[in-house]
Amino acid sequence: MPQAAGNSPDVLCRIIADKLSRTLGQQFVVENRPGAANVVGTQSVARAAPDGYTFLFATSASLVTNPYTFKNLSYDPVKDFKPVAMVAKSNHVLLVNKDVKAKTLPELIALEKSVPGSLSMAVDGPRNLSGIMAQSINKQAGTKFVLVPYNTISNALQDTIAGRAQTTIQSASVADPFIKEGSLLPIAVAGTKRIPSLPDVPAISETLKGVDLQGWFMVMAPATTPADIVQKLSSEIARILKEPDVQERAPTLGFEVDPGEAVTPDGAKKFLEAELAATGKVIRELGIEPQ
Repeated sequence: MPQAAGNSPDVLCRIIADKLSRTLGQQFVVENRPGAANVVGTQSVARAAPDGYTFLFATSASLVTNPYTFKNLSYDPVKDFKPVAMVAKSNHVLLVNKDVKAKTLPELIALEKSVPGSLSMAVDGPRNLSGIMAQSINKQAGTKFVLVPYNTISNALQDTIAGRAQTTIQSASVADPFIKEGSLLPIAVAGTKRIPSLPDVPAISETLKGVDLQGWFMVMAPATTPADIVQKLSSEIARILKEPDVQERAPTLGFEVDPGEAVTPDGAKKFLEAELAATGKVIRELGIEPQ
């Protein structure tokens, strides 16, 4: 797991690992290796023995964002890995401070344009998912939201609640308690459709047709892992994702666990190829240079 323990992706990973342990009769251990925008954990699996004992709970950042934002990436998302199964999509929400005089995305765009550059947006960095989303909004809407990068999600949230930043983009699970208490107002969700936990909040793409970005998670194996091992694990994950308790728990963590055809190795491979192409197109259009 290339992220820290305790966050929503880690919780979902542990739910799946626990169920795999029980159904396959062999203990699955989740090892957290966060750092360097998911690079530390991802490269460790790329270099692991392809014996079916090491897998990666990969983020979209590690597989389709990093290849375009790192000049010298220590792994190749296609050559160094074999897709096992697409697991979940991660819902992100555009939020505003409760005192901002805008309750919808069109109103927020109009408010920003009335005094260009007057509103700031707390993000996790210009080359991470929320930062790329924010830049895409600016490009498509013709706005000049000032992107303010934060090292931690908690600081970005607290500054937005306090009004030091007027808007932020966060995962739905992280934002949920602040939405419920009324300190942050959700005005749009990422992706092309509304989400079950916020059915009355429009998708960003309902206003800005060119903004269709979403996080996701996929299980990957080292590139030369035997096909029968990959297929067995993929089949078990597909079955687990359909279990009622997983279907019920996932939305509370901010995830959609209905990957469809992408839950198979071939489907996951096609999904990854399409995401690499789409993300590369967005990053090039935004003029983000690798560093």
